[in-house]
Amino acid sequence: MAGDVIVGHSVHVLYVRHVPGPPLSAHVAELWYLSAAPPHAAERILPSGTLQLVVNLDQDEVRVYDGPTIRRYSGAVVSGAYQSAFGVDTREHASMVGVQFRAGGAWPFLGAPPGALIDTHADLADLWGQRAAELRERLCAAPEPRARFALLERALLDRLSNARPGHPLVPHAIAALEGGERRVADVAATLGISHRRLVDVFTAETGLAPKAFARITRFRRALLQAEREREPDWARLAAVSGFCDQSHLIREFVALSGNSPTALIAQSSRERVKLHHIALAAPEGARGRDRQHARSRGVPTR
Repeated sequence: MAGDVIVGHSVHVLYVRHVPGPPLSAHVAELWYLSAAPPHAAERILPSGTLQLVVNLDQDEVRVYDGPTIRRYSGAVVSGAYQSAFGVDTREHASMVGVQFRAGGAWPFLGAPPGALIDTHADLADLWGQRAAELRERLCAAPEPRARFALLERALLDRLSNARPGHPLVPHAIAALEGGERRVADVAATLGISHRRLVDVFTAETGLAPKAFARITRFRRALLQAEREREPDWARLAAVSGFCDQSHLIREFVALSGNSPTALIAQSSRERVKLHHIALAAPEGARGRDRQHARSRGVPTR
């Protein structure tokens, strides 16, 4: 196993990331472990063009906040590729372990095409059967992050050994779109494949259509560049990032993150532990209603 890296370590939170070696490294960006809730009570998870496997080690439940709607899942889930942001309450996810897949990397491990999980989560038990509950039990019982990472690696390697090969052109299409190519038809022509065929295989293996994937990667590039600059020149940033103009950039930021560019940058400057997560004020309305529901079921609300 490669070395673990402690990314965040304070009185509030411990966050450890682990980058696996081959053959998992071709599919997995990192394994991560999070212990204790950060000071902020809620986070918005921005679209990233990737999927995650997440296990709640504290409660056998994962909750996702979509405005006033609360969606509940078991304590082991796969988060599909989202095209807009969703929220989580950090105090409900205070002890977690997970797998951050690379773009297009999740397909060998799921037992279902990632394209079937667009804009949703799925219980891992629906994909893995009884092995999902067994994995969660072992992860909960493991004594420390390194042992949990070893369990996850073994589970992933077992799935990978029985997986079918993916379409050989999908990684090339991902690289072209991540590199800034905007026209899907041009990517298809370069790869010698029809536009329709590229859309079909790309969506099945990445969880997003090529155009949606390109849109999200363009947003991510612009956001990362804006975070590096103290006072971003949004018109210039729009031009170099591939937007039509500044108005187009603003519309895309609002659609994908729920915030204007300036508001999103202000939020992203707050304490943040995990990649793609933005600290927020608590979702009081949603959490208040959820606490009432939890009390009615006899569930501790802390």
